[in-house]
Amino acid sequence: MIPPISARLPVVLACALSFLSLTTPSFALFEFIFGKKDKVVPMASERDTQEAAASALLAQARLAHNAGKAGKAQGLYQAIVKKYPFTVSAGEASFQNALIIRHVGKMDAAFEAFQAFIQAYRDSPRFAEAIEKQYEIAEEAKGGKKQSGLLLLPMKLNTSEVIGFYEQIIKNAPFGKYAPLAQFSIAEIQQDMKEKDKAVAAYQKVVENYPNTSQAAEAQFRIGSISNIAAQRSEDASNLLAARDALRTYIASNPAGERKQETEMILSQVNTAEANQSLTVAKFYKRIGKTKAAAIYLNEALKFGSPEVSAEARTLLAELAATDPEGVADAKKGPGQDYTALTAQNLKTRDDYVGPLAPELARLSQKPRMRTGDEGFMPIPLQEPMLPLRPGATMPGAGSLLPPVPETEKPALLPVPPVPNKPLIPPPPASGNKLPVPPPPTVKPAS
Repeated sequence: MIPPISARLPVVLACALSFLSLTTPSFALFEFIFGKKDKVVPMASERDTQEAAASALLAQARLAHNAGKAGKAQGLYQAIVKKYPFTVSAGEASFQNALIIRHVGKMDAAFEAFQAFIQAYRDSPRFAEAIEKQYEIAEEAKGGKKQSGLLLLPMKLNTSEVIGFYEQIIKNAPFGKYAPLAQFSIAEIQQDMKEKDKAVAAYQKVVENYPNTSQAAEAQFRIGSISNIAAQRSEDASNLLAARDALRTYIASNPAGERKQETEMILSQVNTAEANQSLTVAKFYKRIGKTKAAAIYLNEALKFGSPEVSAEARTLLAELAATDPEGVADAKKGPGQDYTALTAQNLKTRDDYVGPLAPELARLSQKPRMRTGDEGFMPIPLQEPMLPLRPGATMPGAGSLLPPVPETEKPALLPVPPVPNKPLIPPPPASGNKLPVPPPPTVKPAS
């Protein structure tokens, strides 16, 4: 008779607990039940004690590692990182643990082990070496190295995982030694996958982000080469324009580059292909009677074509000139032939053009700009400027900014006072009518 489920439940729980106790440490079981606790930075008084304990464990781990006991050494390294994460020895232990995984484990596990070291110990002297190890792992994965899978069958990493490796390397050290190499490898993977737009964009990142590296020059050449191949497989003229721009940029920035001869050869192919396309389009417009359009494309064929194409374009242009000279003349009117010219260049040919703006309006329409030199700068005059005067008035005296008082008005002056400490002189008697002088007063005698 089978016992009921309620009777069997305690036995199942006891078996499960015994199995967990055998396969996992006690602290891992508590972490599983109660959750993982955040690491706490030790106090200054505890740090020296932890440094000493971590250093002793690190010495034991190195002895085991040198003796070929990789398993024991790895356990000690992991114990140091877990128990003393804020010590100097923990950084070294984390790096050595990643090295062991690198030699005995999978590529993705090793990459993640080095990534854990980089995130926790960026100030470690092993930081650059860890980036180098990550790049080596990514290169092995890109080259097709296999690793054991779930069914113990060797298998390659997919391209998205490999690109993720390179992207993480760039994120870890955006301007480090391996950043341009990683970005260039991403572009190569996408080029091998026949993803033209993604490959060109990835190569363009190399050119823009790392312009002074050898990878930037090679990336510039490959942009032109990929666009040229795309132009050969399609009739899209934009690919020819992109190829020409990229190849001309390469020649301008690398006049003595290793790819110069190859670049010039591809550029000649691009010019020939565009001339052939222009000649084909010109024949179409000539057939339907569009003389001006046909003449424009024939001029393009003359500009970029080979001797054979140029000769044929010249013959067709002569035929057009014989039948429709005005249409051919319209196609040679300079700025009108360039359809990328600004509309303002042809403003004078418009029927509603009435002339330029007045000088004052033109000056007001301009944006203010900062003066960069002595142009338009006038010093302060040493003499006073001329002021407007009334009609018939004379010039003011030196040092005066007021106009003179006209003679018809009385001068606004006060009488001049006499000079002090000088005896007064009575005025002389006036001549003519004299007034009677009164007699002196009589003095009475005293009684």
